[in-house]
Parts: sequence; structure tokens; C-alpha cells
Amino acid sequence: MQADRSPADNLKDQLWRLNNLYWITNKRGEKIRFTLNEAQASLLRDQHYLNIILKARQLGFTTFIQIYILDICVFYPDTRAGVIAHTRDDAEAIFRDKIKFAYDNLPAAIRAKVPIEKSNTTTLELANNSLIRVGTSLRSGTFQYLHVSEFGKICARYPEKAREIVTGALNAIEAGQMAWIESTAEGQEGRFYELVEEAQSKARLGTTLTPLDWKFHFYAWWEEPTYTMDPRGVAIPPKLDRYFRELEPEIGVRLTPGQKAWYAKKAEVQKDDMKREFPSTPKEAFEASVEGAYYGAQMAAAETEGRIGRVPYEPTLRVETWWDLGMSDAMSIWFVQRFRREIRVIDYYEASGEGLAHYAKHLSEKPYTYSRHIGPHDSRVRELGTGVSRVETAESLGVRPWEVAPKLDVADGIDAVRNLLARCWFDAEKCADGIKALKNYRKEWDEHRGVWLSRPRHDWASHGADAFRTGSVSPEPANHQPSRLEMPDFGVA
Repeated sequence: MQADRSPADNLKDQLWRLNNLYWITNKRGEKIRFTLNEAQASLLRDQHYLNIILKARQLGFTTFIQIYILDICVFYPDTRAGVIAHTRDDAEAIFRDKIKFAYDNLPAAIRAKVPIEKSNTTTLELANNSLIRVGTSLRSGTFQYLHVSEFGKICARYPEKAREIVTGALNAIEAGQMAWIESTAEGQEGRFYELVEEAQSKARLGTTLTPLDWKFHFYAWWEEPTYTMDPRGVAIPPKLDRYFRELEPEIGVRLTPGQKAWYAKKAEVQKDDMKREFPSTPKEAFEASVEGAYYGAQMAAAETEGRIGRVPYEPTLRVETWWDLGMSDAMSIWFVQRFRREIRVIDYYEASGEGLAHYAKHLSEKPYTYSRHIGPHDSRVRELGTGVSRVETAESLGVRPWEVAPKLDVADGIDAVRNLLARCWFDAEKCADGIKALKNYRKEWDEHRGVWLSRPRHDWASHGADAFRTGSVSPEPANHQPSRLEMPDFGVA
């Protein structure tokens, strides 16, 4: 900054204002002057009208966006800005700690020129007719600046609220207005995941973005300079050492011993949540275990141990199928081969709105030789209209021999799946949709109490997970002789 610039010139410069006018509290609760860190400066430099931000935690984006919005509202009259958080408590905390605190600590001369006209726990209305409002959906508002915080969590925990945000606040965005959606990842579903995928696709193709296209931003943990520590005395586990060796050529960066030490110590606490909370790549963020997922740890172990890759069909082994028989929604089938104690999961199929004849035809078109087909415990129930059970229908279509899985409590079935997953090898390509279902099968979230319930959420992931549970609770085949675990000779992707 030039030394001979006047205070008036400084106030006309937004970058100067952002680095000099505002005060915040840091992670230790200390009042400090806000200055842009590297990640925040990068976003300010690279931002578009509409910005979708996938990030590691604690990089300060929520704070930066609130300061940016407040700065616009203070220095430009007639501005409308909205902030959406995933709970009311979070929305009020953002307003109190990041917006109102920053305004209250502005220089007195600026506050005197742009005083508060009205303020409560969710709204700051200034005398220049600018306004900032926070909430959990803001459906009725029209804003020139909009920030949606932790949209991934909103999509995962509150799907109805996410739909309301999309159809309301996001739908009201006009060309030339600015918006930021920032979040850590929460599984491969929901509008946040879809927006990231669409924005990434445009970035890969080099598509020229219009004012109504979302621009993709990703900020990995290894890009943050403070995420490092003294490596002395920190042991890197073999699994992490392998992870770092595979990661470095992918990201084109050689990690320092300090970065590896920081990651290792952080992972001791975060465990299966590490890749979601502190992702190294966008792909990794969405493949990480989902919060509240039943099989997150087991599927993460399968990936780490290289048990998700290429698992070809072995013609000398028979195939058994595991079914979930939906009535009007999706029906799912897993295709499995057993070799000693290995469970080779070679294929997966799912469809909806089709009768059993469709699935029988699909099975007949496969090159597989079948040993048995296992359906859920209720597949022997006779339908009221025909008096025929689905077992009888399936067998009449050539899907035989049919076995019915024992009826167990859902919790016992989930435990059976967890135990079996340690023996499973998945074909990554043919089982992609089924693997996605297992990773995203999760508990129901109680919005009012803010806790995970003990029952599963019924959604798209339920079908594949239920079909896998059908096979997991069934007895080993009579001619199957368990033996010691053999490492397979097929390749791993």
C-alpha cells in the first residue's frame, strides 16, 4: 500500500478494508484484527458470482464470507444479504459472533456514519437501508448476497430443509448476484454433492461460466500452512505411510515430515472422519465415511486394505444372489462368489418399477452358474390378490433354488453385515452403485433433539444395504468348507 494514500483512499479499497477494519475472536477466544489467510485470500481472488466450496475444516471461510458481506452492507447502501446455517443455534451464533461482533468493533466514526437501525438475534438493519439476515432457509427473502454454510450437512440431516433452500433461496438468485455454498462433504448424495459434481465437470471441460453457473473451489488440508507440527516423536503408522506415498504423485506435492506428523496426530482423534473433515482431494472427500453411517468404518477399511478394486468372475465357482424385494420401489441384487473364507462380491443390479420377470431375465443373461438365491424373510408371504408368494413366482421363472433368510432384528442384521464386510472383496466397477449404498446407509436423524436415532433412515441407500443384509444373516452354504483366508490372485485397482 502506498504511504501517501489518504484515509479516504484506504476506505475506498475493499482489500485494505478487509485487512484493517474488522475484529474477530480467534480459536482461543482472543480478540484479534481480521486479516485474510492464504485460503481466504485465494477465494477472494478467484471467486465468481456463484461459488461452490468443498473444503477442509477450520480454514475460516465462514468468518471471511461474513466479514465480506458485512463490508458490502456497511459501504454500499440498499444491499440485502442472507446467511443460511443448518440449525437455528448455528445461525444465531454466526450472527452474534461473526457479524454483530465485527460491526460493534468497527471504528466509531464508521459506526456513527452507518448506525444500526434495527437489530435482534437474526437481523442487522443499518441506517443506509442495507440489511443482513440469518436463518435456516430464508425462503421468503430476496438477497443480492447469499451464503449457505455447511450445505452438505443440511442435505444429509435435513433433506426437506435442503429442498426448501434449493427451491426457495437458491431459486431466487438472479444473474449478477453473489452466492457462496461452502461445506465439508457428506456422502455421495444430495444437492450439495450434485452441485459439486456439476461445477467440477464444467471446470474439467474448461466451460466458460455464465453469471448463473457455479464455480468449483476446493481447499485441501495440505494447502493450509498452519497444518504442520514438529515431527519428532510422531510415529507414522504403515497404513498412513502407504496413503502418503500414493497421495503425493496424485496431488503433485511432496508432503513435509511436519505435515505428515500433523495428519497422523489429527487422524488419531478423527479416525474414520478424517478424510471427510480434512480431505486431500475432492474425490476422497465424498468417498469418506458418512456421519451416522452404519458401515463407514468397515467400508473405509476395505478401501485402505485394497479390497475394493478388480474382482473378476471365476467360472469354476458358483454364484449366489442376495435380494431385497421392494413392492413398488427399487429392488436390489448382489452377486457373490465364495472361495474358502473370502466373499467375492462381483456384481450388483438395481431397478425399480419392474416385476420379478424382469429380474429373472437379467439373471439369465449373465454368464454365471448359480448355486442359490437368497430372499428376505417376508418373501414367503402370499400376496392377497393372487395367493402366490414371491418365492413361488421367482421359482416359476427359473430363479431357483430359492432360500429365505432368517428373520432377525435389524440391529442384529447390521452387526452381521459389519462382521462379514471384513471378509469381502468388491469389484469397484460392477458394484459401484451397491458400494455407494453401503457407504451411505445411515441412521435416522432427530432434528428436534439433535441426535442420531437407533433406526435406519429409509432412502435410496436402503435397498442395496437391505439386500446385503439378506445374505449376511443367512447360514453358510452346506457344501462350503471354511478355511484360512487366502490372498486372491486378482488385481486391485
